[in-house]
Formats: sequence, structure tokens, C-alpha cells
Amino acid sequence: MENDKHDDSSPRGIIEACIRNQENGSDSPKAKPSGSHFCLSNPRMPSRWHKFFKMWKRSSIKRLPTFPPLAVPRISRRKSRSARENVATGFYHFKSSWKNFSLSDLKNATNNFSEENLIGKGGYAEVYKGCLPDGQLVAVKRLNKGTPEEQETSFLCEIGTIAHVDHPNTARMVGYGVEGGTYLVLELSSQGSLGSFLRGSRDKLDWAARYKIIFGIANGLLYLHENCQRRIIHRDIKADNILLTEDFVPQICDFGLAKWLPKEWTHHNVGKFEGTFGYFAPEYFMHGIVDEKTDVFSFGVLLLEIITGRQALDDSQQSLVLWAKPLLDKHDMKGLIDPVLGDKYNPKEMRHVILTAGLCVEQNPLMRPRMNQVMVLLRTDDGYNKKCMRRTYSEELLDAAEYNSTKCLHDLKQLKLRNSVSEDNIKTP
Repeated sequence: MENDKHDDSSPRGIIEACIRNQENGSDSPKAKPSGSHFCLSNPRMPSRWHKFFKMWKRSSIKRLPTFPPLAVPRISRRKSRSARENVATGFYHFKSSWKNFSLSDLKNATNNFSEENLIGKGGYAEVYKGCLPDGQLVAVKRLNKGTPEEQETSFLCEIGTIAHVDHPNTARMVGYGVEGGTYLVLELSSQGSLGSFLRGSRDKLDWAARYKIIFGIANGLLYLHENCQRRIIHRDIKADNILLTEDFVPQICDFGLAKWLPKEWTHHNVGKFEGTFGYFAPEYFMHGIVDEKTDVFSFGVLLLEIITGRQALDDSQQSLVLWAKPLLDKHDMKGLIDPVLGDKYNPKEMRHVILTAGLCVEQNPLMRPRMNQVMVLLRTDDGYNKKCMRRTYSEELLDAAEYNSTKCLHDLKQLKLRNSVSEDNIKTP
């Protein structure tokens, strides 16, 4: 980050150059590339843009743990200044279609954030259904976690992640707001979220729609893990974070907990436990390990929800995975299928989805498939079995060693912490 601050070709350097130009009132064409809407050509920057850049300046001195650098081409220091200016121009134009909404815009769209428009709620944000003046339906995510400074940091981190994401099975961002709080505005279909269907009118979800949704979510996760500009671990895959278009195309949304995982790293080891109960992978719950297999486990829970019509945690807080495991082990397809479906499903497709769900919720992450293997499992012939996911022995040994060493270190830290607490209690008179 320190290097970025002094490099005009870096994403951080470009944004800060834009801020300097705005503050200095520069009218140079180099300072304000033509055709850009991100850094406005009018030297009188609207107050809402000024607030955004002010927020960036305040947060940029802090460490943004999940904010990956935007994708800009590497440039040799020997290249000319004009080459760097071309990169800056490209960045200014990047995501220039995002609109900066005022607080009054968002209040009008959501009927002053009324309870009847609340479509999602968690420990980190509230999501409201809204309608813009042109009739476009939107989901307005209002961040409400922690102090204003923490909210701003989370906001910038999520913006930094979404900026890399562009896929039919990921939600499209319309804009944001920074007046009176921090807000993200996403496209929303009248269908709402998958969670609202599973908790309500499941009869509208016939098997064809469910199978289409399953494939779309898998395709979106494969994109995030392997085909996106950055390797992104979502960390909060659940029914409420899947938006549905009019024709039941699923779109993954809410990147507030997402982690950017560099290619050279096998996993993150996080100390702060965040997410949604019922979807946690065991290694994340116990040891704070975050990698692609974390999302795969959550995807497996989501598959079980779609198959059974049950929630990840029922009213008595019973885990869907624990309920389904005996049925999965006995290959009891009838016992797993949502009664709403009856016999109206494709048996072959159902068998493959159930097999995939069982593999995705394996306790040992080494036994879970990767998303590219999931795509094969979902559409393969019956002759294809678990062998399709067998990795080389050396890969399994390396991953097991990495996993076990992380677990041991975590256990040692916990032991030291307990010993330290015990010693303090002994010394206390």
C-alpha cells in the first residue's frame, strides 16, 4: 500500500491523483480524461462525490484487509508518462456507470426504509427493496455494523471486491450512497431472493426452476473461484444472498464478507468469526480456515435447502446437515425430496444433485469437490462417480500438511491463552 501511494499507475495512486486534481482545481486534460464520469470534468465536483473521495482519503491510511487492488496492467517504470496516463484513463472509466445516490433518493426509493420493504437482515447490514423514479427495482443495502469508521472501511472493501466481478450469475451493482451512512444499491427483480421462496411459496419453484438455480449458483461460484480477475472467496453463500431474475436466473450478491485470496496462498486464517450459522464449514468454525472449500460447504447446505425445502437451521435450531446426513448415507432419495415437489422431478438430475450435496458437506475439506468438479458432477452420466474428483496423492498430502499445521498452531495459541488466563487467576488475591 505504501508503494501504491507513490505510484500514479496503481489503483490507489490513481484515485488519490483524482482527489488531488479535484482539490487543486486542475483543468489539465491529463488530470481529467475525456469521456469519464468517475472523475468529473467539471471542476466543481458535486458534494456527494467529494464525500466519497473524502471517505477514501480517511480510510486509505488504514489497512483494508479484504480490499484487493483493482485490475490494471503492469507497467514498466521505463515506459513513458503517457502510458501511465492511459492506464489512469482506463481506471477513471472503470465502472463509471455506478450512480452516487443521495440519502433522499434512497429514502424515496424505499419508502423511508419502511419495515414492509425490508427483505434481508443480518448482523452487518439491512437490505431493503426499493423502486427508482424510472421504475427500476433495486435492493438497497444499508451497512449498520460497528462504528462509522468501520462501516466506511467495510463499504470500501466491498466496493473493491464488486469492482472485479462481472458475470450473469452475480448481482449487478447500480450505485451507492455515502450521505447519512454507507449504502450499496443493486439490481433487483420482482422475484426477490431464493430465501423468500424457500420460506414461502415453494410451490412456485418446480424442479426445472430449482435445477436451473442450482446450476447458476454453481457457475457463479466457479467464476469467483477460478475465472474472476481476482480469486474471491464469498464466505456467506446462503439462500438470502441469491437474487432471482424474472426467469429464475440466480445472482450471487452481498460481498461484505468476501475475501480476496492471492494465487500463491492456499488459504486465509482469520481470527474473527463471521457469517451465518447453519452454513459454516467445520474447518472455518473450529480453526478460522478460509478457502474455496469454505464456499463449497455452504453451497452444499444450500443444495440441501433446495432439495428438501427445509432451512439450514429450523425453528428448534437443528442443523439441516445433521438431519440429512443419515438419509444421504442410506441414499434415501424419497426421504430427502421436498414434499411440495411430489413426484414431479427428473430422477436422474435429482440423483446427481443429491450426490453432489452429500460430497459438498463432507466434514473433511479434502473430500469435498472443487466447483469445476461440481459442474461436472451436476451434468454427468450415471457412470461417472466419486473418482472424478480424486486429486493426485501429492496434492492431498500438501493440503493435509497445510491444514494440520494451521490447526496445530491454532490449538497451541488457544492452549497458551488458557494457560495465561489460569496464571492470572492464580496470581489474583
